[in-house]
Amino acid sequence: MVTELLDEGPFFHGTIAEVPVGGLLSAGFPSNYRPEIVMNHIYFTATADGAGLAAELARELAGGKAEPRVYRVEPTGAFENDPNVTDKKFPGNPTRSYRTSEPLRVVAEVDDWTRLSPEALQQWRDNLRRLRDSNAEIIN
Repeated sequence: MVTELLDEGPFFHGTIAEVPVGGLLSAGFPSNYRPEIVMNHIYFTATADGAGLAAELARELAGGKAEPRVYRVEPTGAFENDPNVTDKKFPGNPTRSYRTSEPLRVVAEVDDWTRLSPEALQQWRDNLRRLRDSNAEIIN
């Protein structure tokens, strides 16, 4: 894990979990992209809409029966660039995506993120299906 400051935030996490302000979000849950993989890290981003995408994907995994939520969060420990999207797929970290093995503290729930259109959501469903079919690696 990196100890130098990578980003000043604010930071956001998208999920379907209902967590009170002050509550903690932690690793150890299925990936939004490959649900058969339990993640060793919890992921977050410095963009509310990026977190919103993760929340929408989590809703998809739950069969559309949960409410997507975006929280403003604070990392409680060291964090690093998300290796699943940085350098491997995009030079640097243009998505401002990070991960940590330490919990994230919920600071507030955010409600001004952009929801996906039905067409964009269908595109993501198709992308996820292709990803699962290809057995693409998730760096865990």
